[in-house]
Amino acid sequence: MKCGFYEIVSIAVVFSVLLGIKLLSSPKTAVAGNRIGALAILAAIAMVLVHGEILDIKLVIASLIAGSAIGVFFAVRVTMLKIPQLVALLNGFGGLASLVVAFMILENPNSGYGSINLIASQIAIAVGGVTFSGSIIAAGKLDKKISQLPVVFRGQSSASLALLAAMAGGIVGILYADQSWRIVLAIWMIVISNAFGIIFAIRIGGADMPVTISLLNSLSGVAASICGFAVSDPLLIAVGAVVGASGLILTRIMCRAMNRSLAEILAGRTSVGKNAPAAVITQEVADTARAKQDLDPGKKFAEIATILADAKRVIVIPGYGMALSQAQGRVKQLYDFLDSRGADVRFAIHPVAGRMPGHMNVLLAEVDVPYEKLCEIDDINPAFPETDVVLVVGACDVVNPMAITAEGTPIYGMPILHAHEARRVIVCNLDEKPGYSGVENPLYRKENVLMALGNAEETLSRIIEALNMVTK
Repeated sequence: MKCGFYEIVSIAVVFSVLLGIKLLSSPKTAVAGNRIGALAILAAIAMVLVHGEILDIKLVIASLIAGSAIGVFFAVRVTMLKIPQLVALLNGFGGLASLVVAFMILENPNSGYGSINLIASQIAIAVGGVTFSGSIIAAGKLDKKISQLPVVFRGQSSASLALLAAMAGGIVGILYADQSWRIVLAIWMIVISNAFGIIFAIRIGGADMPVTISLLNSLSGVAASICGFAVSDPLLIAVGAVVGASGLILTRIMCRAMNRSLAEILAGRTSVGKNAPAAVITQEVADTARAKQDLDPGKKFAEIATILADAKRVIVIPGYGMALSQAQGRVKQLYDFLDSRGADVRFAIHPVAGRMPGHMNVLLAEVDVPYEKLCEIDDINPAFPETDVVLVVGACDVVNPMAITAEGTPIYGMPILHAHEARRVIVCNLDEKPGYSGVENPLYRKENVLMALGNAEETLSRIIEALNMVTK
């Protein structure tokens, strides 16, 4: 089989996408990987339009300019805190694009496509619709426009099964329908797939959004790949499959990091139960801990500053609270201060800290925290017993020791950062409330823990001021 110019460029594009994904696995090379991936997709779009003689060159240029302007607008306006919502929307738009292309095939009576293409078109509409509506719900939950609690209603599972059966019927029925009925079945598929996407997404709680985002990312790739079968384009099939596979791998990593099955997450069975065991804290320890929290704020920050100033080994654990308060700049200031005094400061990154995979890495990279200081859970956990101070900034569930002992809770068995094994722990959280899991955190009541409650950005500012005072 003779390989033409289009095929050669297609192979180069696919390998460029794979290279970009490979580079995204490290914070140090992620920017380069993102650029390579974006350029590869731009080349793919140009190749498809030129090779297929689909659009007039003037219209192509106008479309690229308009799309680029929209992208730049969002990139400038969206803060780092809103990136998870933007990613969810982009996943949805990917699914919507596949849906539109597949619908156009079925709508065009002169398309000349065979049975395989028709079936692929219906499947692409189904997966694209689920991806689009599911992503809109996920973005709404992330932005707190929709309740972050799982929404489960009576007959929900039956409704989901009925919608799946209806989609299967629509896929089979497309083979036996004439042109007018094909359009009806396509519209029917759009409606029921979007309905299924809504039901699927609303039953997932806010704590499971990292998994949901990676799964929807995978579905957007799957939709594109199936759409490639519909239009008989091997380039779209290959690139979509790469995105789908990488998203599925990431979903598996996220599930393992939370010690949950994907089925449990999709069924909304991961919220805290009514009979979840409470943390066992002796009255003596509780009284001692409460006395420490009741210290005069000035004395408390002076004590925290003294502890940090004397520390030789420090581990910082960032969480979603750091993102909410935009405290990453203060974290970097504190890192620079301690590093200048010769302390070994590292950052412990939990895979599901934040609202999307890599959220903490992105925020810390934004303020130029050295990449080599960002440590994964398996690498950093053995170091906690020899650590002088652990500084928790807006994290709860990922440092909750109940994950080790409390059977029957949503976090039981979840790999956590072993902050409780350090010599001293300083917690800069907004309050003492449980995290998304709803499980109380006994770390807050340990004798070697100091709580500096409040907005993390303001709390860290006071700690830095106190450090400057005690080190003069």
